Amino acid sequence: MAVHSPAPPAAPPVDRPPRRLLPALDHPADALRNLGPNWFAAVMGTGIVGNAAITLPVGGQALRPAATAVWALATLLLLALLGAWTAHAVRHPDRARALAGHPVMGHFWGAPAMALLTVGAGTVALGADLLGTHLAVRAGAVLWAAGTALGLLTCVAVPYRTMTGEPAPADAAFGGWLMPVVPPMVSAATGAALVPHLPAGQARLTLLLVCAALFGISLGCSLILLPQLWSRLVHHGPGPAALVPTLWMVLGPLGQSVTAVHLLADAAPGVLPAPYAAAVRAAVPLYGVPVWGFALMWLALAAALTVRQARRGLPFSLAWWGFTFPVGTCVTASAGLADRLGAHLFTATALALYAFLVLAWLTVGTRTLRGALRGTLFLPPPAPPDRLGEGALARSDRS
Repeated sequence: MAVHSPAPPAAPPVDRPPRRLLPALDHPADALRNLGPNWFAAVMGTGIVGNAAITLPVGGQALRPAATAVWALATLLLLALLGAWTAHAVRHPDRARALAGHPVMGHFWGAPAMALLTVGAGTVALGADLLGTHLAVRAGAVLWAAGTALGLLTCVAVPYRTMTGEPAPADAAFGGWLMPVVPPMVSAATGAALVPHLPAGQARLTLLLVCAALFGISLGCSLILLPQLWSRLVHHGPGPAALVPTLWMVLGPLGQSVTAVHLLADAAPGVLPAPYAAAVRAAVPLYGVPVWGFALMWLALAAALTVRQARRGLPFSLAWWGFTFPVGTCVTASAGLADRLGAHLFTATALALYAFLVLAWLTVGTRTLRGALRGTLFLPPPAPPDRLGEGALARSDRS
């Protein structure tokens, strides 16, 4: 009879030290799997810090070196995200299509367009210090054209998909519905800065009229969507915690529209025939001051609802970037009105809002960097609940 020698004991498992980078993910490559368009809000929020600084009626030029550094950071973020986003679409096409068609995340496809436009505006206003005026204007024009084309696409495609898909529930409206329709307003404001760099005559007139038409597109869509959001808040409340920061996005079309009117008025003389150039300049206070007042009212309302939710628990997510770019548009709006009217009221408001913007940017940027390094912001979203699919709104930092 054969004698079997006892099997050697199994080797004890090797305890591998946890990764210091992306420890929340099974594999570092998984960071690309769930890369949604909402990541581009970080570019928007960073870029507006630099762009708004040089518009301040007091101390703006003193901040120019720091603003240029922030613009450079936003440019690097944009390039990195464009590369990562391309890899995401190539390696995970099914996941990319799923995010594009999601009833909540799909609205954030307006963010890439506004990221391009924000960096483009900074390139024209700040990039000349590093690139020279000629190259900076050309690069800014390319970014403006790309952002405008993408913004017009999202402005039509996202609402079309919403209208032809599953009927939205009565409580579906949230601040993110504005994301795909705001890019044309950003194009209107940033395009006005390119008008003086074109040859006099039809080229300048055409761009100015295009910017005015883009202003109308976004304003009309915003006027349709804002009553729906107000109705949802009144009848169904602010909703899940993840949705509360999106209320700040209402400030985007409000502040940016005032900024756009101011910049278009600056570009109109010598381009529009009389008396229309003077009429545009007169429209700045007639339109800008009332809308500015409504923007501050909404700012107070959004802040109160955010504080209320923070007392109950407000988990960090990429939606927190809503505390930055929309506020930045109110800074540029206030600065524009201060420049136009010389009122200390607008000067003080611009400075106060800019201080809040910088504080919000530092806070949200730090939390985003920490969540990205840990990998928690790259985790797949939880299964969406029955209402609104708020789980896919943004990646929560679950650390």
